[in-house]
Amino acid sequence: MFKGIHLQGRPDAWRGRKRIRLATGTAAILLAASSGAFSQGVLQPPVGGDATQQTVVTAPATPLSLARAIELALEGNPEVAAAKRQWEATEGQVLQGRSRPNPELAYSLEDTRSKTRTQSWQLNLPVELGGKRAARTKAAEKTREQAQAQLAELQATVRANVAAAYFDVLTAQERLVLARDSAALAKSSTDTVSKRVAAGKVSPVEESKARVAEAGVRVELAQAASEQRNALSRLFALLGRIDAPYTVLEGKAENLPSVPSLADLQPLISSAPGVVLARIEVDRRKALTALEQSKRVPDVTVSVGMQRSNETQRNVLLFGVSVPLPIFDRNQGNLLEALKLEDKARDELQAATVRLHSEVAQARERLSTITAEVQSLQQEVLPGAKSAYDAATIGFENGKFNFLEVLDAQRTYFTAKSQYLKALGEAHRAAADIDRLLGASMVPGLIATQH
Repeated sequence: MFKGIHLQGRPDAWRGRKRIRLATGTAAILLAASSGAFSQGVLQPPVGGDATQQTVVTAPATPLSLARAIELALEGNPEVAAAKRQWEATEGQVLQGRSRPNPELAYSLEDTRSKTRTQSWQLNLPVELGGKRAARTKAAEKTREQAQAQLAELQATVRANVAAAYFDVLTAQERLVLARDSAALAKSSTDTVSKRVAAGKVSPVEESKARVAEAGVRVELAQAASEQRNALSRLFALLGRIDAPYTVLEGKAENLPSVPSLADLQPLISSAPGVVLARIEVDRRKALTALEQSKRVPDVTVSVGMQRSNETQRNVLLFGVSVPLPIFDRNQGNLLEALKLEDKARDELQAATVRLHSEVAQARERLSTITAEVQSLQQEVLPGAKSAYDAATIGFENGKFNFLEVLDAQRTYFTAKSQYLKALGEAHRAAADIDRLLGASMVPGLIATQH
């Protein structure tokens, strides 16, 4: 990336202190301008021909926005697809719950002799009492609502995971660019020290230190390239893809999400997916309790038929009613179980509400803390580290500092930059956690505007 600034093929370029300062200043300017590459989100190949550093980049494709990534995930994620199938399957329970009992056709034969034979045909029609059909249908409808709520909760989780993975890719790309810049500067520094050693201005030990530092930077470059590939793999796995059709991501990792107030978040908890799901479970348990209560009322079976006697040559109309006597089994066990499970569902709703209040508060506090850390690094730490590095470089050129001091200043600057990128990733993950807990697009400016 920076090979063009090493002034290769111009042996006289390194003669004189002014030209050394010019080369170093050019590298510093390009390093500062690399933030433009960060904002583009372009997956550039790493410097060097080492196999561990190579990132294959296909022809530029349509940039992938966060909104499009979420859309693709909701369409292609296999877990979301399975949850949709589960929701669709519950429609069968509703249809079955609305069904009435089938009638029964009975036939009986008395005496096999033709002259004295008696045959009976009878139609038995069960009649459900106690509101069983309505209770059964309502319970099935609540099961359907539960499956729909589970789907919504999963979609919110997938959406948040995609957002976190998306910004992980952006920060990984910026970390890779930073590693390339570090490698380019390390190579430039090694060349500079080598020429000063050849000129007899510094000890050969300085050159050894420079080469060791350059080797360490190359290792970091390989690690950054691997991290970037892994981040892309995690993102496309959430999209339900095993390939990588997109090589460009929109957006900037440095665009921090907004930090909502706790007072604005608390009212949203009642409509959060986890709370909604727990509330539907309470309603479903109520419906199941009502169903078990209705089963305490016995059903009636009405019978209508005809009997034919060959001996008398007469047809006789038959009519009957049968009713079970709830003497021993009054469905008391099933009703007790349903009541206790209903109480359990209420306890779980209370627990889910309390837990969500705590988790939202913790996620918001984490987002606030990390945002303050990012701003501190951006406004104070990075400028100070960059200024110290520039001063050490100029001092080395003037013979006031040794190369080890320059290496320490360079390491401090790039470490601060890495810490800054790590904090950016943590901030976006904290915002994604809030979005996951409260549901998709519930908080304006949290994720939805980060496209």
